[in-house]
Amino acid sequence: MDFKTLPRTALTLENVTLPGWLLGQNEDLVRTSLSIDGGRIVETTATPVDMAGAMVFPAFIDMHTHLDKGHIWDRAPNPDGSFPGALETVGADRDANWSADDVRTRMDFALRCAWAHGTRAIRTHLDSIAPQDDISWPVFAELRDQWAGRIELQAACLMGVDMVGETSEFTHTADLVARHGGTLGMVAYPVPELRDKLRIFFRMASERGLQADFHADETMDPSAECLRAIAEVAMEEGFDAPIVVGHCCSLSTQDETRAMDTLDLVAKAGLNIVSLPMCNLYLQDRHAGRTPRGRGITLVHEMKARGINVSFASDNTRDPFYAYGDLDMLEVMRQATRIGHLDHSDADWSRAFLSNPASACGFAAPSLAPGAPADLVICKARSWTELFARPQADRIVLRAGQQIDRTLPDYNELDHLMRTA
Repeated sequence: MDFKTLPRTALTLENVTLPGWLLGQNEDLVRTSLSIDGGRIVETTATPVDMAGAMVFPAFIDMHTHLDKGHIWDRAPNPDGSFPGALETVGADRDANWSADDVRTRMDFALRCAWAHGTRAIRTHLDSIAPQDDISWPVFAELRDQWAGRIELQAACLMGVDMVGETSEFTHTADLVARHGGTLGMVAYPVPELRDKLRIFFRMASERGLQADFHADETMDPSAECLRAIAEVAMEEGFDAPIVVGHCCSLSTQDETRAMDTLDLVAKAGLNIVSLPMCNLYLQDRHAGRTPRGRGITLVHEMKARGINVSFASDNTRDPFYAYGDLDMLEVMRQATRIGHLDHSDADWSRAFLSNPASACGFAAPSLAPGAPADLVICKARSWTELFARPQADRIVLRAGQQIDRTLPDYNELDHLMRTA
C-alpha cells in the first residue's frame, strides 16, 4: 500500500526532498516544493499536501534489459549459476519455447512490473539468431505500440560477434532492425578477426543510420579487451552515431595502467557505458565450492572522473543469467550504491539512473522544470540512507500527475508457459 493517497486534483507537494542537480544546484539534497496541474509540473501553487520530506525522482530509465528472456527460470533454471550454464540453458529454451505468444506474454508481464515500479523508458535486447529475429521483432513492435504513452520502448538486436559479416543472414538482421527503428547490437568477445568484424558492423550501422549497442568483456579474464577495440575501431571508422557498451567486467581485473589507458580511449571515442551490477555480481567469479573474490562491476568511478557517460540498468530478470530482479530501478540504485561504493562519493550519482541513460539512448531528458511531465516516483525517505535502507515497496508513482495502481502482476499468470518444462 502506498504511504499516502494524493488528491486527484491540482496540488502542491510541499516539503519534498530532491537531488540538487535536478534543480541546477550543487547541493546533494534540497528541500523544496513541487506543483502539479494538468499532468505537468507548474509554477502556480494549488492544494497543499505536506510530504514530510519525502524524496522525489523523475520516473526512471532502464537502458539495458532482456525482456525476451525474462521470467523463464521456472522452466529453464541455470544448472550451476555460471555464465556457460546460462548460455546453454537459454539457447535450449529459446529453441523449444519462444513462440510469438510466449515472448509476448512474458514481455508484457515484465513491462507491467516496470510500470508499477516507476519506469518510463526501457531499451531491451532481443535475441536475433534466425529464425528468432523474425518472431521477436514483430512482437516487440506490437508491444511498443501498445505501451506507447506509458513506457517508451527501444530495442537492440543481440547476436554473437561470430554472426557478424557480409552475409545474407547478418544483412537480413540489420535490415530487420532498421525497419523496426531499432539499434544494431552484438556481443563482442575475443576472436582473431574481432576488428574486421567491428568494421563491418559499424559500416552496416552507418549505412542504415543506426546506433550501436554492445555487450563486451562480460568476464573476469584480464586479456579480454573488446572495449578497447570498439573504441579504437569506432574512431578509425569515423562512426558518429551514439555507441553504448555494457558490462566491461574485465577492466576490474586488468593491470591498472592498461585499464586507465583504455578508459582514456573510451573517453576520446565518446562511448556510453552501462554497468549491470546485479547480474554481474551473480555470474562473475562463480566457482563451485569457492567464495567469489571479484565483484564483476566495471570501473564506474574512474569512468565518471574522465567524463564518460556512465549509467546503471537492470539487465536480466528471473532467467538463467540472473535468477532474481523485477525491473525495479530503485532496487538497481540501492544495489549499485552498495556494490560500487557510490556513497561517500559524488553527490550526483542519481544521474546514472536518470539523465545519463536518457542521453545515451536518446530518450527525453528527465526534468522537474515547469512544463515537464509530472511522471514521478515518491519515496517515504528523507535522506539517502533512509532511501536505501528499505526497498520502498510503499512508494508513490505518478504518471501525468495521477497516482497509478502499483499492484504487481502475479507470477501465477505465467504458469501455463512453464508447463512445457
